[in-house]
This record gives sequence, C-alpha cells and structure tokens, in this order.
Amino acid sequence: MNLSYWEHTSWFTNIDFAIIGSGIVGLSCALELKECHPKAKIVVFEKGMLPSGASTKNAGFACFGSISEILQDLTTHSPEQVVALISERLKGLSTLRASLTDQRIAYTQLGGYELFPDTDSAVLDRCVKNLDAINELLYPIFNDNVFALVDTPFGFKNVAPKAIFNKFEGQLDTGKMMTALLEKASSKGILILNNASVKAISQKNLLPTFTIGSLTVEAKNICIATNGFAAELLQEDVTPARAQVLITKPIKDLAIKGTFHIDCGYYYFRNIDNRILFGGARNLDFQTENTSQTGLTPIIQDRLEQLLKSTILPQTPFEIDTRWSGIMGVGTQKKPIVKQVYPNVCCGVRLGGMGVAIGSSIGQELAALSLKNQQR
Repeated sequence: MNLSYWEHTSWFTNIDFAIIGSGIVGLSCALELKECHPKAKIVVFEKGMLPSGASTKNAGFACFGSISEILQDLTTHSPEQVVALISERLKGLSTLRASLTDQRIAYTQLGGYELFPDTDSAVLDRCVKNLDAINELLYPIFNDNVFALVDTPFGFKNVAPKAIFNKFEGQLDTGKMMTALLEKASSKGILILNNASVKAISQKNLLPTFTIGSLTVEAKNICIATNGFAAELLQEDVTPARAQVLITKPIKDLAIKGTFHIDCGYYYFRNIDNRILFGGARNLDFQTENTSQTGLTPIIQDRLEQLLKSTILPQTPFEIDTRWSGIMGVGTQKKPIVKQVYPNVCCGVRLGGMGVAIGSSIGQELAALSLKNQQR
C-alpha cells in the first residue's frame, strides 16, 4: 500500500485504540472509549464498504427471546444463566435506545407473538405448561408477567388457534440505527476506514500490530469486534452462521403489526413500511449455513416464500422485492465472549443472533476491558 505522508500520519500512526469491525459492537466500543478518553485517537477498521456481518442486515427485532427459545436454553444453561442472558439483552436494548433515542432508530413496542404450526402441538403444549414458571423466573427482571396465551391474530393459516404474546417486544429500523451510530461516531472525531480488511495480529516492540494488505499498523490497544468473522483473527468458540432474509414489496392495507417467531425462533417476520420482512430457516441446512460467505440458497428461499403464501399472507397477493443474507456469530454457549486474548488486545464476539439486543452493552464491556488492561 503506497501511502502519502498525510495518509500515514493522519490515519495510521499514533493510534490509541484500533477497533476492528464497524458494526454495533465496534462503534459502541469506540464511542465508550471516546467518552472516557476524549483526546484519544480512535480508528475503526471495517473490511467492507458497509458493516460486513449482521449489523446492517438483521431484521430489526428488539427482542430477548421467545418462550420456546428460553425453554430450549434451559436445557443447556442453568436458570441463573438464562436470567443473566435475558438481563443482559434488556440492558443492551436500554443502552441502545438511550444512546440514539427511540425516534432516531424508529423504535416501536408493538409486542411479539410466537406462532405454532398446527401439525405439531407438542411445542405449544410445552410452552403453555411452562408459561407460569417462565413468567415467575423472569418476574424479578420485568416486575410483571412477560408471556400470555392469546388467540392467534391477523388471519394466519396452518398455525394453532392459540399464540403466546410478549408485550415487551419491540422493533426498530436497522438502517436508521446504524446510520445514527455512524453519524454519532463521526461527530465525536472517531475515524472510520472502510474496505480495510485486517489480517494477522502480532506483537512488535511490546505493542500489538496488524496488517491490511502489505501495510503494517501499530496501535497501543486493539479491540476485535468482528463477531461472525472472529475465526479470521481468533481461536475462540465462535462459528459463523448465515441468516437469509427476504422482504415483500409494499402491500396495500397490510394489517399485520408486530414481531413474530415460529419454530423456536428459527423463523421470524415483522411489518416494516407496509411490507413483510421474513427470515430464517437456517435449521433446514445447518452445514451449508455455517459459513462466513454471504449468499442465498434455493432450499431456504423457497421455504420462506412457501410459508409466506401458506401461512403469513394466505389470502393476500404479494411480490418479493429483494433478498439478502447476513453473518452472525454463534457457539456452544449463548454467553458472549468478552476477554483479553493478547497483551493490549481484547475481543467482544459471539453475540448469538442477539446483536441488536446486546451489541451496545457488549461494546461498552469491550471498551471497559480494554481500558482496564491499559491501566495495568
């Protein structure tokens, strides 16, 4: 990379904090560091033209888990761990909303519904049986019951006549959220460099370095916030997980409002701008979807479109406007990884598909850890 003197001195020297990844975690980390050290030189390095993972590609669910997801988590986590996970998601959502304001991110709390296929009553029966116990488990967090059994709304077909409603669930506009984060970071003097794909991290003269092509960059501290792409820089329990999504063209007089979950959260849809945004189905082909490559596959896209026709919009004509995919970071545990990995190098990764909910708070935790290590 043939840099001018100005380019080298303005962007690539005397870096106090280098943030790798310009998604929710990376920008939240940068903002927290700037709040604590207003004069610090903070540079965010992003491999793509836009955030490459899921921060600009998610469905905009301000959620913390459907009841079937929570019951599933209780099979691999203790009740205390599940409560801690949900508490962290609520904290993260509150942090995000307070930082950017509800108006700026178009946040609305329309509630969320879990729908259940009418061909399999076992999951619904299990959820209903455990509804009181889950409400009791979560009551100390919300000071209220979270889940309630209701009649299935909006004329959906091929689902059970009963659904489970969560009045605390909300939705936001992902594009507005990330635009607000980027604008806020820029206004604070945080430098953001796109198309800067960071490679190997090493130590040089007691300070960590990394490479971008043939360029070697030194920084006093490095914060890795690459989530689904963590394996490119780290050896941690993080597997990339692709999520495919589609959205319809505007539908006249669309009555559906809220966020909706089916099949333990593997399918999810919502209203946005008189459209239906629908994603999921990665459980149809986990092996193929555990990838860091964006793309679409017929098996998943066909299934999403088929469910739109048969279940979500059974009597409403619609057209697909566009389709896309994003990369999440998952692992054997739901708890995010926030840790020091090398001297003066920390990471905040493995958000488990809950980036909207916990990205802001994980970014703040990552910043706090980096500052703590700096003081040693």
